[in-house]
Amino acid sequence: MNLYEHTIIARQDASPSELKQLTEKYSKIIEKFDGEVVKTENWGLLNLSYLIKKNKKGSFIHFKIKGQGKVVEELEKNEAIDKKLLRYLTVKVKDLDLDTNYFAKREDNEKKDKIPN
Repeated sequence: MNLYEHTIIARQDASPSELKQLTEKYSKIIEKFDGEVVKTENWGLLNLSYLIKKNKKGSFIHFKIKGQGKVVEELEKNEAIDKKLLRYLTVKVKDLDLDTNYFAKREDNEKKDKIPN
């Protein structure tokens, strides 16, 4: 099985319920094609480097996936026609980093780093 990290960027005006529906929709597609969602992270609303379809911000959702290439093909085919999405990206990786949460608030990361005496 191959390991992938897959990120989608939804429109900035997407409601939390719409984001949850998007997450469920793409998780079901992954499972339908014999893939496995190892972890899902909602990175929240972040600034984009440049305007994409007249949007300055986007809601980022990140999936860590185990599966074959067919899973990625189906995901990207469905995402290409989804009007709620601005962009998507899939990267094949050798290892999945399940511990680090890069978009957690700074205070949360500092609390984890401190070791009690």
